[in-house]
Amino acid sequence: METTETTALIQPSSKAKTGSRLWMRILQHKYMYLLALPGIIFFILFKFVPMWGLIIAFLKYNPYVGVMGSEWIGLKNFTELFSDTKFYVMLRNTFAINIIALIFMFPLPIFLALMLNEVRHETFKRVNQSIVYLPHFLSWVVVASMTFFILSSDVGIINKLIAGAGHERIAFLSNPNYFWGLLTAQNMWKEAGWGTIIFLAAMAGVDPQRYEAAVVDGASRWRQIWHITLPAIRPTIIILLILRLGHMADVGFEQVLLMTNPLVNSVAEVFDTYAYTIGILKGQVSVGVTVGMFKGVVGLVLVLTSNYIVKKLGHDGIY
Repeated sequence: METTETTALIQPSSKAKTGSRLWMRILQHKYMYLLALPGIIFFILFKFVPMWGLIIAFLKYNPYVGVMGSEWIGLKNFTELFSDTKFYVMLRNTFAINIIALIFMFPLPIFLALMLNEVRHETFKRVNQSIVYLPHFLSWVVVASMTFFILSSDVGIINKLIAGAGHERIAFLSNPNYFWGLLTAQNMWKEAGWGTIIFLAAMAGVDPQRYEAAVVDGASRWRQIWHITLPAIRPTIIILLILRLGHMADVGFEQVLLMTNPLVNSVAEVFDTYAYTIGILKGQVSVGVTVGMFKGVVGLVLVLTSNYIVKKLGHDGIY
């Protein structure tokens, strides 16, 4: 009995062994961890630390007394949000805009990357890449202004051409039927080129010998794309699709805010603009945090669900 107790005291615990192994791995790959350190610090400071503020969603928050002095009201903010007459309108608008973007916007960078990858003239390819990247660096204020000068009923170039041809001007910016399509078109023009970067990087990793073997077998360029390039970038497409589904409750706040006017408000009211109006303009911070928390939960559920389905289908998910 004495010997057993003495041995237990001498032998390190399992937790100590685990900690020692972890520390040895960190030392072994210290340069990799050092390279990842800025990203880790960023996520800790700007992603994890602010999460303590989610407690405000369960309070009747008063900025004068702070979090600790505010009244605890439990799920009251959530029940008020779900019972609000605007909730289902916002839910419809948010998901409609994102579904349209998923259908038209998500495949566009893939198609554009495939076309750029097929260009053999390096100078021409780089020039085209630079051109399609440039819109990403324009602010939404600039994009909204350009849209106004192109589509406005009064000064819009297109409406001037329509009027010059003897037809009635079209209210592109004030007709609710055009609003969702207009947002999608803006996103496609602004972000499609930037979205090609990841896919072009994935295509660069494809073994050139596979293309050479396909040419020997008589495969056309389209056959090479279908049977070699697309299967090679499939894991990248799946991962980006799962991550995109996690943002189905998000709509570009700045874009929607700049493009909204009273005539299209019925199709433009989304969770982001509602949180801004209620939380910032009306000072109901608790409701604004509640909206953000609801969006986060929806995104988490969609990511977990889509990742589960993808793994069941035999593909690699994000974890």
